[in-house]
Amino acid sequence: MSRVTVCARFRPLSSKEIRDHRDGSGVCVRGIDAENFVFQDDKEDEFTFSLDRVFYEDSAQAAVYEFLALPIMRDAVNAINGTIITYGQTGAGKTYSMEGPGIQDSDEHKKGLLPRVVDGMFEQIRSSKDMARYTVKLSMVEIYMERVRDLLDLSKGNIQIKENKNQGIQLSGVTEVPVSDSAEALQHLCSGLANRAVGETQMNMSSSRSHCAYLFTIQQDSVKDKRVKTGKLILVDLAGSEKADKTGAEGRVLEEAKTINKSLSALGNVINALTSGSSNKANHVPYRDSKLTRILQDALGGNSRMALLCCCSPSTSNASETLSTLRFGMRAKHIKASPRASEVKSAKTREEPSSETKDEKRGRILEKMKERMSNEDIKMLEEVFIQEGIIFSLDSMEEVDTAYEDTVSKTVISLHQTVEKLQVKVKKLEAKNKGIQEQALRNHESDRLGRMSRFISSWYASFFTS
Repeated sequence: MSRVTVCARFRPLSSKEIRDHRDGSGVCVRGIDAENFVFQDDKEDEFTFSLDRVFYEDSAQAAVYEFLALPIMRDAVNAINGTIITYGQTGAGKTYSMEGPGIQDSDEHKKGLLPRVVDGMFEQIRSSKDMARYTVKLSMVEIYMERVRDLLDLSKGNIQIKENKNQGIQLSGVTEVPVSDSAEALQHLCSGLANRAVGETQMNMSSSRSHCAYLFTIQQDSVKDKRVKTGKLILVDLAGSEKADKTGAEGRVLEEAKTINKSLSALGNVINALTSGSSNKANHVPYRDSKLTRILQDALGGNSRMALLCCCSPSTSNASETLSTLRFGMRAKHIKASPRASEVKSAKTREEPSSETKDEKRGRILEKMKERMSNEDIKMLEEVFIQEGIIFSLDSMEEVDTAYEDTVSKTVISLHQTVEKLQVKVKKLEAKNKGIQEQALRNHESDRLGRMSRFISSWYASFFTS
């Protein structure tokens, strides 16, 4: 079992915070050592926090990388999944910690976690003594207003999240760009970041309006024993939690803030569920309550190492938000995960020809249909078949099981809906039948009274005529 590495980082006071507290009373943090500090809230109550590492305002970017990210990056190259997350209030320094002044900034001292991870990853691959061939693929997505958007291909504005029993959480159809070195990777990262949703608030000139995830897939093909291993490394720059009265958010920005806070609340609920469950009884973990927690499902107590950097303001004016961030980190420390190397497969077996796949059958059928149909018709037909789930590509029995379960689920739902419709119709027919019976009864009573009236009238008339 492995636990989450949790660190806190306090940025320097902003110029506004310095102006607001010229008397020097504006700092709510007092350092003890590299792992412990005292925090004073807005009621002047003091709390002592102990984390894996505390980075104060004079801490170097390199120090954060070497302690927090370097071990996880090395494991990812060796096929053990890893996730690094920056968390905290808006304007607390999350994006600066993750990116630095810019992805391609040349200042070695200011480089953030992301460019350092990229450089370190390719350096480790180059220096590897294993007789292996490495392939690195990059993906970038943002979660904006509860939609997963592909930052490397804006036409993919609603990426679906799926789960595979062996490979874990997958982003269906997301763009994966092969990268051969640091420069190429950073260029793609820079292009993707230009597509990220940002906005201005009173606390941040360029506030992230979405959660952003950088995904690296590192495949290792052993030349010696023909075996393949794959590791995933995910870096997540979360959007900051916000209070509307501080940020001055209005209109669209306010709606974005509400969605951000809701997803961060869902993340807190997942962590609470993971750390408060009884050891004797499985506790429900609400991963599906948001796209963020669904994507992070493997990292949160699954098959992945995880590190959390809690970015905080040291100002007393933000004491309540800082305390909330620190308590979040303390709770996350208790998450336990089971990271392990990916399942090793034989490359030779993987490359051997297999029986005809569904894609091959589809292609053969479509080729025959081309004799009578145009290419546009064929393409449209293929897309319709895929959308309707009539034909699709399946690479493993696990995916077959998943598709089978989905089909059964849809069938059950359809049957339930049909039964409900029939029940409604039955109720309507019963009501109509009851109405007909009541009307018939009324007609019968009216007819009986009419006959009796006619009899009395006839008898009465005959009596007087006689």
